[in-house]
Amino acid sequence: MFLLLLVSSICLLFNCAVSAIPKPEEKRVLDHEIINRVQHFQNDEHNKQYDHEAFLGEDAKTFDQLEPEESRRRLGIIVDKIDTDKDNFVNLAELKAWIQYTQRRYIDDDVNRQWKQHNMNGSDQINWDTYRKNIYGFLDDMDPKELDQGDEHNSYKHMLTRDRRRWSVADRDGDDSLTREEFTDFLHPEESPYMRDIVVQETIEDIDKDHNGKVSVEEYIGDMYRASEDNEDEPEWVKHERETFNNFRDKDKDGFMDNQEVKDWIIPADFDHAEAEARHLIYEADSDADEKLTKEEIIEKYDLFVGSQATDFGEALTRHDEF
Repeated sequence: MFLLLLVSSICLLFNCAVSAIPKPEEKRVLDHEIINRVQHFQNDEHNKQYDHEAFLGEDAKTFDQLEPEESRRRLGIIVDKIDTDKDNFVNLAELKAWIQYTQRRYIDDDVNRQWKQHNMNGSDQINWDTYRKNIYGFLDDMDPKELDQGDEHNSYKHMLTRDRRRWSVADRDGDDSLTREEFTDFLHPEESPYMRDIVVQETIEDIDKDHNGKVSVEEYIGDMYRASEDNEDEPEWVKHERETFNNFRDKDKDGFMDNQEVKDWIIPADFDHAEAEARHLIYEADSDADEKLTKEEIIEKYDLFVGSQATDFGEALTRHDEF
């Protein structure tokens, strides 16, 4: 997911119901922002929401609206689930497995929902024409001029073109229909080894403002930071990102990131997000430095894990059966 993730958000999904008309500014999948820049650290400050999404997945939204005591109670129940060997400790392997589970659960739920929406007859495949009609059928009755409304990346025409291209890449056997596995790749390309090149291509298209097929340092910075109109100095974190681009992202020092360099950036080789996040959480909460967590240590840092700031958000959401 975080790639996840990730991200992702971090959620930026374009979850259209069959009868819904998508808005140009909506996005359907966890894109490069979730993959890499749902920033773990923003403006040199630790972004706890990154941890909440990784640890809780979709449940983060519920926990964010709970009173602290209810948050702690539910967190204790989750800790018992994570501790699979029942030794009263959460170790790295258990925490990593839990983070992987929350990521996978989100993707599975999303695919299940959209598969049902686009596969009303219970077939084992969804063809492109069915999907296009469900999501973009309204375009058939629109004035051609309206198709280009929105900016270059968010017009209906651009969305349809991008979806068509991604569909073709996910369609491994070339029959213009997607199996459930292929449909998962289409919806969540950031999770599929088969789809990494299309993720890189879409990322470059989103950032590359001058359409030269590469990402300059200004385009790289501009995707994360918008300078104010009063000519204030750039924040330190922006200066750090410029140095990161020059020293690490732009490996051949030609002033740009090409396809491979963008791929190294958003899909770094041999990087295990779940393990990195698990190590981070243990580091933050391990008060006795024994490299594993007790329930007490986790609950003591409950705001790190569940992010409950809710003393003024009204009553808690309806409780899940598991709580």
